[in-house]
Amino acid sequence: MVNCATAQKSKTPWVNLFDGKTLKGWHQKGGEAKYTVREGAIVGSTVHNTSNSFLTTDKKYGDFILELDFKVDPSMNSGIQIRSNSFPHYKDGRVHGYQVEIDPSERAWSGGIYDEARRGWLSILDNNPAAQKAFKQNAWNHYRIEAIGDTIKTWVNGVPASHLIDDKTATGFICLQVHSIKENNKAGTEIIWKNIKIITDNVAKYAQKTTVKPVNTKNQLTIDEAKNGWQLLWDGKTTKGWRGAKLDDFPKKGWKIENGVLSVLSSGGAEANAGGDIVTTNQYGDFELSVDFKLTPGGNSGIKYYVDTNLNKGEGSSIGLEYQILDDALHPDAKLGNHEGSRTVASLYDLIKADANKPINPIGEWNTAYIISKNNHVEHWLNGVKVLEYERKSPEYRKLVSESKYAKWPNFGELDKGEILLQDHGDLVSFKNVKIRPINNTTNAK
Repeated sequence: MVNCATAQKSKTPWVNLFDGKTLKGWHQKGGEAKYTVREGAIVGSTVHNTSNSFLTTDKKYGDFILELDFKVDPSMNSGIQIRSNSFPHYKDGRVHGYQVEIDPSERAWSGGIYDEARRGWLSILDNNPAAQKAFKQNAWNHYRIEAIGDTIKTWVNGVPASHLIDDKTATGFICLQVHSIKENNKAGTEIIWKNIKIITDNVAKYAQKTTVKPVNTKNQLTIDEAKNGWQLLWDGKTTKGWRGAKLDDFPKKGWKIENGVLSVLSSGGAEANAGGDIVTTNQYGDFELSVDFKLTPGGNSGIKYYVDTNLNKGEGSSIGLEYQILDDALHPDAKLGNHEGSRTVASLYDLIKADANKPINPIGEWNTAYIISKNNHVEHWLNGVKVLEYERKSPEYRKLVSESKYAKWPNFGELDKGEILLQDHGDLVSFKNVKIRPINNTTNAK
Protein backbone atom coordinates (compact mmCIF):
# COMPACT_ATOMS: atom_id res chain seq x y z
CA MET A 1 0.00 0.00 0.00
CA VAL A 2 1.33 3.47 -0.92
CA ASN A 3 1.06 5.97 1.93
CA CYS A 4 -0.04 9.60 1.41
CA ALA A 5 3.47 11.02 1.75
CA THR A 6 4.83 8.68 -0.91
CA ALA A 7 1.91 9.46 -3.22
CA GLN A 8 2.42 13.21 -2.84
CA LYS A 9 6.16 12.88 -3.47
CA SER A 10 5.56 10.87 -6.63
CA LYS A 11 3.31 13.64 -7.99
CA THR A 12 5.96 16.33 -7.57
CA PRO A 13 7.06 17.22 -11.13
CA TRP A 14 10.79 16.76 -10.69
CA VAL A 15 12.91 16.57 -13.83
CA ASN A 16 16.45 15.17 -13.71
CA LEU A 17 19.12 17.51 -15.08
CA PHE A 18 21.74 14.74 -15.01
CA ASP A 19 21.10 11.24 -16.40
CA GLY A 20 23.74 9.66 -14.14
CA LYS A 21 25.76 8.40 -17.10
CA THR A 22 26.72 11.25 -19.46
CA LEU A 23 27.06 15.03 -19.58
CA LYS A 24 24.20 15.28 -22.08
CA GLY A 25 22.39 18.60 -21.61
CA TRP A 26 25.51 20.32 -20.26
CA HIS A 27 28.48 22.18 -21.77
CA GLN A 28 31.55 23.88 -20.32
CA LYS A 29 32.27 27.61 -20.13
CA GLY A 30 35.14 29.62 -18.68
CA GLY A 31 38.18 27.69 -17.55
CA GLU A 32 39.58 24.26 -18.37
CA ALA A 33 38.89 22.26 -15.20
CA LYS A 34 38.04 18.63 -15.94
CA TYR A 35 34.45 17.34 -15.71
CA THR A 36 33.79 13.60 -15.91
CA VAL A 37 31.10 11.12 -14.87
CA ARG A 38 31.96 8.51 -12.26
CA GLU A 39 29.67 6.11 -10.41
CA GLY A 40 26.51 8.08 -11.17
CA ALA A 41 27.97 11.46 -10.27
CA ILE A 42 29.58 14.45 -12.00
CA VAL A 43 33.18 14.94 -10.88
CA GLY A 44 34.93 18.30 -11.27
CA SER A 45 38.72 18.36 -10.91
CA THR A 46 40.93 21.40 -10.48
CA VAL A 47 43.76 22.27 -12.86
CA HIS A 48 46.45 24.94 -12.66
CA ASN A 49 46.70 28.07 -14.79
CA THR A 50 43.04 28.45 -15.69
CA SER A 51 40.13 30.65 -14.65
CA ASN A 52 36.95 29.57 -12.89
CA SER A 53 35.25 26.75 -14.81
CA PHE A 54 31.52 26.22 -15.20
CA LEU A 55 29.66 23.12 -16.33
CA THR A 56 26.56 24.80 -17.70
CA THR A 57 23.06 23.62 -18.59
CA ASP A 58 22.17 23.93 -22.26
CA LYS A 59 18.82 25.40 -21.21
CA LYS A 60 18.08 28.62 -19.36
CA TYR A 61 15.71 28.73 -16.41
CA GLY A 62 13.63 31.50 -14.84
CA ASP A 63 11.46 30.34 -11.93
CA PHE A 64 12.46 26.94 -10.54
CA ILE A 65 13.21 24.78 -7.52
CA LEU A 66 16.55 22.97 -7.70
CA GLU A 67 17.82 20.20 -5.44
CA LEU A 68 21.15 18.40 -5.59
CA ASP A 69 23.75 16.62 -3.48
CA PHE A 70 27.46 17.41 -3.47
CA LYS A 71 30.69 16.53 -1.71
CA VAL A 72 33.65 18.89 -1.71
CA ASP A 73 37.27 18.69 -0.62
CA PRO A 74 37.77 20.89 2.50
CA SER A 75 40.49 22.88 0.71
CA MET A 76 38.16 24.01 -2.10
CA ASN A 77 35.73 26.81 -2.73
CA SER A 78 32.89 26.29 -5.18
CA GLY A 79 29.30 27.18 -5.92
CA ILE A 80 26.12 26.56 -7.88
CA GLN A 81 25.44 29.28 -10.46
CA ILE A 82 21.77 30.08 -11.07
CA ARG A 83 20.14 32.60 -13.43
CA SER A 84 23.60 33.15 -14.86
CA ASN A 85 24.60 34.30 -18.33
CA SER A 86 27.50 34.71 -20.73
CA PHE A 87 27.43 37.47 -23.33
CA PRO A 88 30.22 38.43 -25.76
CA HIS A 89 29.82 42.11 -24.82
CA TYR A 90 30.16 41.48 -21.06
CA LYS A 91 33.75 40.89 -19.96
CA ASP A 92 34.48 38.85 -23.10
CA GLY A 93 31.81 36.27 -22.34
CA ARG A 94 32.61 35.78 -18.67
CA VAL A 95 29.97 33.82 -16.75
CA HIS A 96 28.16 36.14 -14.34
CA GLY A 97 25.13 35.94 -12.09
CA TYR A 98 23.89 34.53 -8.81
CA GLN A 99 26.01 31.87 -7.12
CA VAL A 100 24.89 29.76 -4.17
CA GLU A 101 28.14 29.44 -2.28
CA ILE A 102 29.88 26.17 -1.36
CA ASP A 103 32.32 27.17 1.37
CA PRO A 104 34.01 24.48 3.49
CA SER A 105 36.38 27.07 5.05
CA GLU A 106 36.15 28.32 8.65
CA ARG A 107 34.08 31.26 7.34
CA ALA A 108 31.26 28.75 6.72
CA TRP A 109 29.14 30.71 4.24
CA SER A 110 27.79 27.65 2.41
CA GLY A 111 24.30 28.55 1.20
CA GLY A 112 25.14 32.24 1.00
CA ILE A 113 24.54 34.11 -2.27
CA TYR A 114 27.34 35.77 -4.25
CA ASP A 115 26.95 37.73 -7.49
CA GLU A 116 29.72 36.24 -9.64
CA ALA A 117 31.67 38.73 -11.79
CA ARG A 118 29.24 41.51 -10.95
CA ARG A 119 28.26 42.88 -7.52
CA GLY A 120 29.92 40.49 -5.08
CA TRP A 121 28.28 39.31 -1.86
CA LEU A 122 24.52 39.72 -1.55
CA SER A 123 23.69 37.38 1.35
CA ILE A 124 26.13 35.99 3.92
CA LEU A 125 25.66 33.70 6.91
CA ASP A 126 27.31 35.59 9.76
CA ASN A 127 23.92 36.04 11.45
CA ASN A 128 22.74 32.50 10.75
CA PRO A 129 24.84 30.13 12.89
CA ALA A 130 22.37 27.27 12.42
CA ALA A 131 23.01 27.28 8.67
CA GLN A 132 26.75 27.63 9.20
CA LYS A 133 26.72 24.48 11.34
CA ALA A 134 24.53 22.58 8.88
CA PHE A 135 27.30 22.03 6.33
CA LYS A 136 29.12 18.67 6.76
CA GLN A 137 32.83 18.34 6.03
CA ASN A 138 34.04 15.37 3.96
CA ALA A 139 30.46 14.16 3.50
CA TRP A 140 27.54 14.53 1.15
CA ASN A 141 25.54 17.74 1.55
CA HIS A 142 22.09 18.53 0.18
CA TYR A 143 21.06 21.92 -1.26
CA ARG A 144 17.59 23.18 -2.02
CA ILE A 145 17.42 26.39 -4.05
CA GLU A 146 14.19 28.21 -4.88
CA ALA A 147 14.20 31.05 -7.42
CA ILE A 148 10.70 32.44 -7.83
CA GLY A 149 10.14 35.96 -9.15
CA ASP A 150 12.54 38.32 -7.38
CA THR A 151 13.08 35.93 -4.45
CA ILE A 152 15.87 33.39 -3.99
CA LYS A 153 15.87 31.05 -0.98
CA THR A 154 18.41 28.40 -0.05
CA TRP A 155 18.59 25.48 2.38
CA VAL A 156 21.68 23.50 3.48
CA ASN A 157 20.82 19.97 4.58
CA GLY A 158 17.28 21.13 5.33
CA VAL A 159 18.34 24.18 7.33
CA PRO A 160 17.23 27.60 5.93
CA ALA A 161 20.34 29.54 4.84
CA SER A 162 19.63 32.59 2.64
CA HIS A 163 16.56 34.62 1.71
CA LEU A 164 17.32 37.22 -0.95
CA ILE A 165 14.99 39.66 -2.71
CA ASP A 166 16.74 40.98 -5.81
CA ASP A 167 15.51 41.57 -9.36
CA LYS A 168 18.78 42.01 -11.24
CA THR A 169 18.37 38.91 -13.40
CA ALA A 170 15.20 36.94 -14.11
CA THR A 171 16.53 34.05 -16.18
CA GLY A 172 19.75 32.23 -17.03
CA PHE A 173 21.51 28.90 -16.98
CA ILE A 174 22.59 26.72 -14.05
CA CYS A 175 26.30 25.92 -13.60
CA LEU A 176 28.47 23.67 -11.46
CA GLN A 177 31.60 25.63 -10.62
CA VAL A 178 35.17 24.42 -10.22
CA HIS A 179 37.11 27.34 -8.78
CA SER A 180 40.52 28.35 -10.08
CA ILE A 181 43.46 27.37 -7.88
CA LYS A 182 46.81 28.88 -7.01
CA GLU A 183 50.13 27.22 -7.82
CA ASN A 184 50.57 26.02 -4.22
CA ASN A 185 47.19 24.24 -4.30
CA LYS A 186 47.00 20.63 -5.43
CA ALA A 187 45.69 20.01 -8.94
CA GLY A 188 43.14 17.22 -9.28
CA THR A 189 41.23 18.18 -6.15
CA GLU A 190 37.60 17.18 -6.61
CA ILE A 191 34.07 18.34 -6.08
CA ILE A 192 31.31 15.83 -6.84
CA TRP A 193 27.62 16.38 -7.62
CA LYS A 194 24.72 13.94 -7.96
CA ASN A 195 20.91 13.70 -7.80
CA ILE A 196 20.49 17.00 -9.69
CA LYS A 197 16.79 17.65 -10.26
CA ILE A 198 14.55 20.64 -10.97
CA ILE A 199 10.91 21.74 -10.86
CA THR A 200 9.81 24.29 -13.44
CA ASP A 201 6.04 23.63 -13.60
CA ASN A 202 3.67 25.32 -11.15
CA VAL A 203 6.71 26.21 -9.06
CA ALA A 204 4.92 28.33 -6.43
CA LYS A 205 2.81 25.29 -5.41
CA TYR A 206 5.92 23.48 -4.22
CA ALA A 207 7.69 26.41 -2.56
CA GLN A 208 8.61 26.14 1.10
CA LYS A 209 8.53 28.77 3.82
CA THR A 210 11.77 29.95 5.37
CA THR A 211 12.56 31.34 8.79
CA VAL A 212 15.39 33.52 7.48
CA LYS A 213 14.77 37.27 7.44
CA PRO A 214 14.96 38.51 3.84
CA VAL A 215 17.79 40.65 2.50
CA ASN A 216 16.26 43.14 0.07
CA THR A 217 18.76 44.86 -2.24
CA LYS A 218 16.29 47.36 -3.73
CA ASN A 219 17.50 50.87 -2.91
CA GLN A 220 20.00 49.38 -0.48
CA LEU A 221 23.77 49.08 -0.53
CA THR A 222 25.09 45.59 -1.11
CA ILE A 223 27.65 44.18 1.32
CA ASP A 224 30.57 45.02 -0.95
CA GLU A 225 29.21 48.47 -1.84
CA ALA A 226 28.99 49.43 1.82
CA LYS A 227 32.51 48.11 2.41
CA ASN A 228 33.89 50.10 -0.53
CA GLY A 229 32.47 53.50 0.39
CA TRP A 230 29.32 53.68 -1.72
CA GLN A 231 26.40 55.80 -0.48
CA LEU A 232 22.70 55.75 -1.27
CA LEU A 233 21.88 58.88 -3.22
CA TRP A 234 18.15 58.17 -2.93
CA ASP A 235 16.63 56.25 0.00
CA GLY A 236 13.79 54.72 -2.01
CA LYS A 237 11.07 56.30 0.12
CA THR A 238 11.43 60.06 0.57
CA THR A 239 12.71 63.18 -1.20
CA LYS A 240 15.55 63.58 1.29
CA GLY A 241 18.76 64.80 -0.38
CA TRP A 242 17.00 66.16 -3.46
CA ARG A 243 15.35 69.43 -4.53
CA GLY A 244 14.01 70.99 -7.68
CA ALA A 245 16.83 72.34 -9.85
CA LYS A 246 15.16 75.76 -9.80
CA LEU A 247 13.48 75.37 -6.41
CA ASP A 248 14.49 75.36 -2.77
CA ASP A 249 12.39 72.23 -2.14
CA PHE A 250 11.34 69.10 -4.00
CA PRO A 251 8.75 69.73 -6.75
CA LYS A 252 5.16 69.44 -5.59
CA LYS A 253 4.07 67.89 -8.88
CA GLY A 254 5.55 66.04 -11.83
CA TRP A 255 7.41 63.35 -9.81
CA LYS A 256 6.10 60.24 -8.05
CA ILE A 257 7.58 57.88 -5.45
CA GLU A 258 5.87 54.48 -5.38
CA ASN A 259 7.03 50.98 -4.38
CA GLY A 260 10.67 52.02 -4.25
CA VAL A 261 10.62 53.64 -7.70
CA LEU A 262 11.15 57.34 -8.44
CA SER A 263 9.37 58.40 -11.63
CA VAL A 264 9.20 61.60 -13.59
CA LEU A 265 5.66 61.77 -14.99
CA SER A 266 4.59 62.37 -18.55
CA SER A 267 3.59 65.89 -19.50
CA GLY A 268 3.66 65.66 -23.27
CA GLY A 269 7.41 65.68 -23.90
CA ALA A 270 8.14 69.28 -22.92
CA GLU A 271 11.53 69.87 -21.26
CA ALA A 272 11.36 70.77 -17.54
CA ASN A 273 7.77 71.90 -17.99
CA ALA A 274 5.97 69.98 -15.22
CA GLY A 275 7.84 69.25 -11.99
CA GLY A 276 11.14 70.20 -13.55
CA ASP A 277 14.55 68.61 -13.07
CA ILE A 278 15.66 67.46 -9.62
CA VAL A 279 19.19 67.76 -8.25
CA THR A 280 21.13 66.53 -5.25
CA THR A 281 21.46 68.91 -2.31
CA ASN A 282 25.15 67.98 -2.17
CA GLN A 283 27.81 68.64 -4.78
CA TYR A 284 30.34 66.09 -6.03
CA GLY A 285 33.78 66.26 -7.57
CA ASP A 286 35.37 62.94 -8.56
CA PHE A 287 32.83 60.13 -8.22
CA GLU A 288 31.37 56.84 -9.33
CA LEU A 289 27.60 56.92 -9.95
CA SER A 290 25.21 54.03 -10.57
CA VAL A 291 21.54 54.47 -11.50
CA ASP A 292 18.94 51.95 -12.66
CA PHE A 293 16.52 53.45 -15.19
CA LYS A 294 13.47 52.27 -17.10
CA LEU A 295 12.07 53.88 -20.24
CA THR A 296 8.56 53.94 -21.64
CA PRO A 297 8.00 53.93 -25.43
CA GLY A 298 9.38 57.10 -26.97
CA GLY A 299 10.79 58.24 -23.64
CA ASN A 300 13.48 60.87 -23.10
CA SER A 301 15.37 61.85 -19.93
CA GLY A 302 18.95 62.11 -18.72
CA ILE A 303 21.39 61.95 -15.85
CA LYS A 304 23.46 65.11 -15.61
CA TYR A 305 26.63 65.68 -13.61
CA TYR A 306 28.80 68.69 -12.77
CA VAL A 307 25.58 70.70 -12.87
CA ASP A 308 25.51 74.39 -11.92
CA THR A 309 21.90 75.31 -11.14
CA ASN A 310 22.82 79.00 -11.13
CA LEU A 311 23.16 78.78 -14.91
CA ASN A 312 20.02 78.89 -17.05
CA LYS A 313 17.46 80.29 -14.61
CA GLY A 314 15.02 80.54 -17.52
CA GLU A 315 13.10 77.92 -19.46
CA GLY A 316 14.45 74.46 -20.12
CA SER A 317 16.78 72.14 -18.26
CA SER A 318 19.66 72.99 -15.97
CA ILE A 319 23.12 72.92 -17.49
CA GLY A 320 25.60 70.07 -17.05
CA LEU A 321 27.18 67.09 -18.76
CA GLU A 322 24.49 64.56 -19.64
CA TYR A 323 24.31 60.78 -19.81
CA GLN A 324 21.46 60.51 -22.31
CA ILE A 325 18.44 58.31 -21.56
CA LEU A 326 16.35 57.75 -24.70
CA ASP A 327 14.24 55.32 -26.67
CA ASP A 328 16.52 55.32 -29.71
CA ALA A 329 13.98 53.55 -31.90
CA LEU A 330 11.04 55.90 -31.37
CA HIS A 331 12.33 59.28 -30.22
CA PRO A 332 13.42 61.70 -32.97
CA ASP A 333 16.37 62.96 -30.90
CA ALA A 334 18.24 59.76 -31.77
CA LYS A 335 18.75 61.15 -35.28
CA LEU A 336 19.64 64.69 -34.16
CA GLY A 337 22.64 66.34 -32.52
CA ASN A 338 25.62 68.43 -33.54
CA HIS A 339 27.74 65.27 -33.54
CA GLU A 340 26.23 62.24 -35.26
CA GLY A 341 24.52 59.83 -32.88
CA SER A 342 25.39 61.94 -29.84
CA ARG A 343 21.80 62.03 -28.59
CA THR A 344 21.31 58.28 -28.44
CA VAL A 345 21.03 56.39 -25.15
CA ALA A 346 24.18 56.37 -22.96
CA SER A 347 25.84 59.04 -25.14
CA LEU A 348 27.42 62.21 -23.77
CA TYR A 349 24.54 64.34 -24.95
CA ASP A 350 25.28 66.37 -28.10
CA LEU A 351 29.00 65.68 -27.78
CA ILE A 352 30.03 61.99 -28.04
CA LYS A 353 28.10 59.02 -29.41
CA ALA A 354 27.94 55.87 -27.30
CA ASP A 355 29.23 52.65 -28.86
CA ALA A 356 26.64 51.47 -31.39
CA ASN A 357 26.98 47.92 -30.03
CA LYS A 358 25.87 48.98 -26.53
CA PRO A 359 23.80 46.36 -24.63
CA ILE A 360 20.42 48.04 -24.05
CA ASN A 361 17.52 46.09 -22.56
CA PRO A 362 14.07 46.36 -24.17
CA ILE A 363 11.79 49.28 -23.36
CA GLY A 364 9.95 48.55 -20.11
CA GLU A 365 12.91 46.65 -18.60
CA TRP A 366 15.50 48.06 -16.20
CA ASN A 367 18.95 49.17 -17.38
CA THR A 368 21.94 50.26 -15.31
CA ALA A 369 23.81 53.47 -16.07
CA TYR A 370 27.27 53.86 -14.54
CA ILE A 371 29.44 56.97 -14.73
CA ILE A 372 32.94 57.37 -13.33
CA SER A 373 34.78 60.68 -13.28
CA LYS A 374 38.30 60.73 -11.87
CA ASN A 375 41.03 63.28 -12.54
CA ASN A 376 38.93 64.59 -15.46
CA HIS A 377 38.83 61.16 -17.11
CA VAL A 378 35.15 60.24 -17.59
CA GLU A 379 33.56 56.98 -18.68
CA HIS A 380 29.93 56.06 -19.48
CA TRP A 381 28.91 52.43 -18.97
CA LEU A 382 25.63 50.69 -19.79
CA ASN A 383 24.67 47.34 -18.25
CA GLY A 384 28.26 46.58 -17.29
CA VAL A 385 29.85 47.59 -20.60
CA LYS A 386 31.92 50.72 -21.25
CA VAL A 387 30.33 52.64 -24.14
CA LEU A 388 32.45 55.83 -24.24
CA GLU A 389 35.25 57.74 -22.50
CA TYR A 390 36.71 61.22 -22.73
CA GLU A 391 39.02 63.70 -21.00
CA ARG A 392 37.21 66.65 -19.49
CA LYS A 393 38.93 70.03 -20.03
CA SER A 394 41.15 68.63 -22.81
CA PRO A 395 41.59 70.44 -26.15
CA GLU A 396 39.65 67.64 -27.85
CA TYR A 397 36.78 68.01 -25.38
CA ARG A 398 36.70 71.81 -25.77
CA LYS A 399 36.57 71.46 -29.55
CA LEU A 400 33.51 69.20 -29.24
CA VAL A 401 31.82 71.73 -26.97
CA SER A 402 32.56 74.56 -29.41
CA GLU A 403 30.70 72.57 -32.10
CA SER A 404 27.68 71.81 -29.91
CA LYS A 405 24.59 73.49 -28.46
CA TYR A 406 26.68 74.16 -25.33
CA ALA A 407 29.07 76.58 -27.07
CA LYS A 408 27.23 79.56 -25.56
CA TRP A 409 27.99 78.45 -21.99
CA PRO A 410 31.54 79.52 -20.93
CA ASN A 411 33.66 76.66 -19.55
CA PHE A 412 30.81 74.20 -20.03
CA GLY A 413 31.27 70.95 -18.09
CA GLU A 414 34.51 72.06 -16.43
CA LEU A 415 33.33 72.59 -12.84
CA ASP A 416 35.45 70.93 -10.17
CA LYS A 417 32.26 69.89 -8.42
CA GLY A 418 28.53 70.16 -9.02
CA GLU A 419 25.13 68.60 -8.48
CA ILE A 420 23.83 65.32 -9.89
CA LEU A 421 20.57 65.82 -11.82
CA LEU A 422 17.70 63.61 -12.96
CA GLN A 423 15.92 65.21 -15.88
CA ASP A 424 12.27 66.01 -16.48
CA HIS A 425 11.86 65.89 -20.25
CA GLY A 426 8.10 65.41 -20.17
CA ASP A 427 8.13 61.61 -20.58
CA LEU A 428 7.48 58.85 -18.05
CA VAL A 429 10.89 57.52 -16.99
CA SER A 430 11.66 55.67 -13.75
CA PHE A 431 14.71 55.40 -11.51
CA LYS A 432 15.86 53.26 -8.59
CA ASN A 433 19.09 52.09 -6.91
CA VAL A 434 20.64 55.55 -7.19
CA LYS A 435 24.10 55.21 -5.61
CA ILE A 436 27.31 57.21 -5.53
CA ARG A 437 30.88 56.62 -4.37
CA PRO A 438 32.74 59.88 -3.83
CA ILE A 439 36.42 59.58 -4.72
CA ASN A 440 39.05 61.25 -2.54
CA ASN A 441 36.43 62.67 -0.18
CA THR A 442 35.31 65.29 -2.68
CA THR A 443 31.72 65.48 -1.44
CA ASN A 444 30.81 68.81 0.12
CA ALA A 445 27.50 70.07 1.41
CA LYS A 446 26.33 73.24 -0.27
